[in-house]
Amino acid sequence: MNSFWQEIHRFDQEVSLSINGLHTGFTDEIMKTFSDIRIWIPMYVLVVAFLFMRLGWKKALIVTASAALAFGMCDQFSNLIKDAVGRVRPCSDDFMLQNGIWLLENPSRSFGFFSAHAANSFSFAVSTFIGLRNDKRMKYRGYAAWIFFWATMVSISRVFVGKHYLGDVLVGVIVGIVFGLFTAWLARLVIRRLR
Repeated sequence: MNSFWQEIHRFDQEVSLSINGLHTGFTDEIMKTFSDIRIWIPMYVLVVAFLFMRLGWKKALIVTASAALAFGMCDQFSNLIKDAVGRVRPCSDDFMLQNGIWLLENPSRSFGFFSAHAANSFSFAVSTFIGLRNDKRMKYRGYAAWIFFWATMVSISRVFVGKHYLGDVLVGVIVGIVFGLFTAWLARLVIRRLR
């Protein structure tokens, strides 16, 4: 690793330690909850039900498929990049362990660049929000505030629990937004053909 990338990595370590060090008993529980994939399932069911209520079954089915496609693409792309880059997670990094990283989940020996949690949550948020815009009766600002707050909390929780560096999360957010925009665009093309 050349000195430029070493400096970037060290900066990422320091910032991630600072964020991770903001823990309290209260924030620990909140961050563990947002980081737990099991909490996502009921939320996804509620969002899909909301899509069907607002869009009708055809459009809702297309938007749901676009969100699932974005999620799957992010997940697979993340696995591909993690294996190619081979960046050790903070919970397995000697520097991070020696400097007191607070671990809220069991350490993992898998690679961490980039965060699939961040990519998946943002791809879902983007694709469903844009999908809801197919209903011209409302602007869905409340939904946007809620779903992007959720995606942000899921993403930052990964630094709090010690599984990712902030850089892993930021790249995951960007990837999620890109895949979410792409699949929302595909969904919009299909929905236009329904008319």
